[in-house]
This record gives sequence, structure tokens and C-alpha cells, in this order.
Amino acid sequence: MESKQLKWGYLVLLSLVWGSSFILIKKGLIGLSAIQVGSLRIVFAALFLLLIGFKSLSVIPKDKWKFIALTSVFGTFVPAFLFALAQTEIDSSVSSILNSLTPLNTLILGVLFFGISFQKRQVWGVFIGLIGSLLLVFNGAMNHPSQNYYYAILVVIASLCYAVNVNLIKRFLSDLSPISITTGNFLFLIFPALTILYFTGFYDVLVVEKVQHSVLFIMVLGVVGTGIANILFFKLIQISSPVFATSVTYLIPVVAFFWGLLDNEMLTPVQFFGAFIILIGVYLSARK
Repeated sequence: MESKQLKWGYLVLLSLVWGSSFILIKKGLIGLSAIQVGSLRIVFAALFLLLIGFKSLSVIPKDKWKFIALTSVFGTFVPAFLFALAQTEIDSSVSSILNSLTPLNTLILGVLFFGISFQKRQVWGVFIGLIGSLLLVFNGAMNHPSQNYYYAILVVIASLCYAVNVNLIKRFLSDLSPISITTGNFLFLIFPALTILYFTGFYDVLVVEKVQHSVLFIMVLGVVGTGIANILFFKLIQISSPVFATSVTYLIPVVAFFWGLLDNEMLTPVQFFGAFIILIGVYLSARK
């Protein structure tokens, strides 16, 4: 019973943290480019995690490092840039809703490549979720002609990356502590992120006040929304299942939507309907 209550506690806490991440990305993009946002997010998370978790790296077996490297790419590196790029064109609330496709993708990839069994109801969930996504995106494109909704594809790709990440962790890294996995991930990522950041000209514009404000938002995003959140997420994967862990994306759009309202974002009635259909599909695919 205690473990069951604990996993729900992690789920709610993660939804609050990750639901707030989309508005932080949006604020970061005011003074920074998408590539700078993605790089800085990784750098801040890496510095924080190496500070608190460096000693935990010594317990990682040599044969596990290849999976640490893979999960760093799929779980953090690629999505960090994809979400930032996507939100240069689409609203943060729309981005968060499309991110809720992660459990569907976790199921699909789990069945195809990781030997997860499935039921007919879950297949229907996948199709329903896809229909809702198409409705959300196409209606958004019609009602927001100034936004390029092709960028929504980037969020879908990011959700696929997350799905790969979750299945890899559950299959190959469940015996490691969350702090070891997370710190190992960012040990791989800090140098590529610093290199990318250097070539964006970030250090030349750091004196600009607008840039400094954006950096503060991304620092919170990196430390809390990436570093601490990843530790909690990996723990949740270990004490539950991959599909349950990714069901945090049911709640993330709710939190992100309220942040979006405060920042003058609004969905059309048809987009609301599309979001509702997505959540039905996700629920059907995740329910045992």
C-alpha cells in the first residue's frame, strides 16, 4: 500500500513540475534562441546533478554505461532542443497536450521492440489518441495562421524519444539508483551542450538584460524541471511500470493550460475536444 501511495505522490509532483516547464521554455525564448534554451537547460541540470550526485557514478557497472549514454540522448538531449524549437511556433499549452502522446508511444514501442504484451482495447486507444492529435493540430493551424503547426511534429518526435527512454530504463537500468542514472546521463551531455552553446554566440549577448532574465527562467527549468524531475521520474519507473510512469502526461496539460491562461493563451473549442480525445486514447492504452 505504501509503494502504491508513493508512486501516486511522485506522479502528482512530477505533473506540477513538468507542467510548469512549458511556460518556462516560453519565457526563456523571449531573450534566447531555441538552441540556446536547449543547451542551457542541459548545462544547468548537469552542473546541479554533478554537484550532488558525482559520487554515485562509481557504482555504475561498466556494461551499463552504453545504456546510460542512450537514455541521455533519447531522454534529455534530443527532446530539450525539440521542445524549444517547437515552442517558437506553437503555444506552450498545445505543446504540453501533444506531449501526452508519450504513453501511447511507450506502448507502441514497447510492443514492437521490448516484448510488452497488449490488448485490443489498447490498440483502439492508440488510434483514438492519434485522431485527437490530428484534430488538435489541424484546427490550431486553421485558427492560428500566424503559427507554423508543422512544428507540432517536433513534439511528437520528442514524445517518441521519451518512450524509447522509458523502455530502456525499465529493461536495462532498473537495478541502478535514480541519482546514478540521472547524473550519468548529464555527465555525457554537459560537454556537447557547452560546445553548442558556445557556437550560438550566447556569451556575446549575456550582458543584455532581456537575455539575463531568460537565463534565470532556464536555470529553474534545468535544475528543477530537468535535474530533480528526472531523478523523481526514474524512481517512478522503477516502482511502477513504463506506461504508468508516462501517464504523468495526463496531468501535465492541465497544469500547463492554467499557466497558459495566465500568459494569455487560449485553445479553441475544437482544440479542447481534440485534447479530450487524446486523453481518452491515452487512458485506454494505459489502463490494465
